[in-house]
Amino acid sequence: MGKLDGKVALISGGSRGQGAAEAETFVKEGAKVVFGDIRDADGQKVEAAIRASGGAATYVHLDVTSEDDWKRAVQTAVDRYGKLDVLVNNAAITIKRVPIEERTVAEWDQVMAVNAKGVFLGTKHAIPAMRRAGGGSIVNISSIAGIGQSLMQEPAYAASKAAVRIFTKVTAAQHAKDGIRCNSVHPGPVDTEMFHNAFPDKDVMARRLARIPLGRMGTVSEMVSLVLYLASDDSAYMTGSEILIDGGAMAM
Repeated sequence: MGKLDGKVALISGGSRGQGAAEAETFVKEGAKVVFGDIRDADGQKVEAAIRASGGAATYVHLDVTSEDDWKRAVQTAVDRYGKLDVLVNNAAITIKRVPIEERTVAEWDQVMAVNAKGVFLGTKHAIPAMRRAGGGSIVNISSIAGIGQSLMQEPAYAASKAAVRIFTKVTAAQHAKDGIRCNSVHPGPVDTEMFHNAFPDKDVMARRLARIPLGRMGTVSEMVSLVLYLASDDSAYMTGSEILIDGGAMAM
């Protein structure tokens, strides 16, 4: 038996990296999965690979800043697979670090729209479907940037991830009565394309990893294992929690 047998999940940012790995893992654990992104060609390849292995997965175009896209994604899950049990708000963007006074309003708004507004919209439209299903689990991917190590964080990204952290707790507290749990995951550096793009300079990367007691980046599989735990009934008594998975970074 899989950890997600009988469940239907919706994952944002699912065309590559951690989101794609979540989709693949969830299907292997028995879930039917709808996953979305704006990179349609990549997403369709992931969908084809999952289906070729016998899994049930559907890719949808999902700009997480679009309320209409979220409505369609949730409706696709309900129409195709009958319900919605799990939402993983995975999609996010990073931006080159500059001093606060050099950050443009447009750049700030873009980061907040994807990283914070996207989580709000996904949650807003998942809640009614989860309520009809008798409950569910929402997993929000935040960051250690939303908690601390503030001296070296990019301000817009850190603010957006802090918003996700608090929004998670509000969601958990207000919707426990509906049987809906909500928890946030706070990774440190993870070996993904997005992280490498944020730290293209090897010396800067080395300085970043020097602030990690375990001395390395996390792996995608390590992140996905935690997300799977929170999505499954193994974590049935957990809601409103923030879980660090950071190689000890926040212990420094």
